[in-house]
Amino acid sequence: MFETLTTEVKGAVGRLTLNRAEKLNPLSTQVLAELEAAAHWFDQQEGVKVVVVSGAGRAFSAGADLSTFQGPQGDVDTRGAADQGRKMAEAMEGMRAISIAAIQGWCVGGGLVLAAACDLRIAADDARFSIPEIDLGIPLAWGGIPRLVREIGPALTKELVITCRPFDAAEAKAAGFLNRLVPADELEGVVDELAQSIAAKASHAIFSTKRNVNAVTDQMVGTMRAWSDADGLVTALSDEECAEARRAYLKGRKG
Repeated sequence: MFETLTTEVKGAVGRLTLNRAEKLNPLSTQVLAELEAAAHWFDQQEGVKVVVVSGAGRAFSAGADLSTFQGPQGDVDTRGAADQGRKMAEAMEGMRAISIAAIQGWCVGGGLVLAAACDLRIAADDARFSIPEIDLGIPLAWGGIPRLVREIGPALTKELVITCRPFDAAEAKAAGFLNRLVPADELEGVVDELAQSIAAKASHAIFSTKRNVNAVTDQMVGTMRAWSDADGLVTALSDEECAEARRAYLKGRKG
């Protein structure tokens, strides 16, 4: 049904897996559109109570594939492409089922926004996190800022987004971004046990709890204001100083 991800339903538990392991599951505009569509697809599966979100292979996600967001100058689709991440995050967060992000390896930039849009996050103890957008000359978009503020607070959000420094799973857990850390070889089993435990509970009670918590936090951090993030992203992609920062960062990575 999808080209870049797989979906599966067994009983009350669904699974959504980013499936470009050879490239560490980057988030191109196609992947983002398919994630949005998959969230809506799961909403149509009436018996599904839980959806496990993961990445195939060695990483959860290497983050946004910037090459797919830069159309020719004046291309009317550029903003639409830049806005696809916001639409993905809102669809994932608005999904009826309880979503659990199972995080292994690297979780970078937009991949971290995807994880933040999930209800619960379980990570392998050797998982690593990074938000390199500013080093790439672009702001963190897709509603990433309010979601990070919601989970880890404003001061640490500013530090991690502005400095772009990598951080490990232990710091992510201490900051409140993760619900649980487990040994890497136990991640799949622990997530499955949690999913089955939630799936055994009454649908109305768990769905109502999710909606109530989301309603409260939406009022606190204003995720719905993220519609304007695409404008900041488009501006950064056409700004020469931002472009120079991006070239320097990518040159450093290759060097």
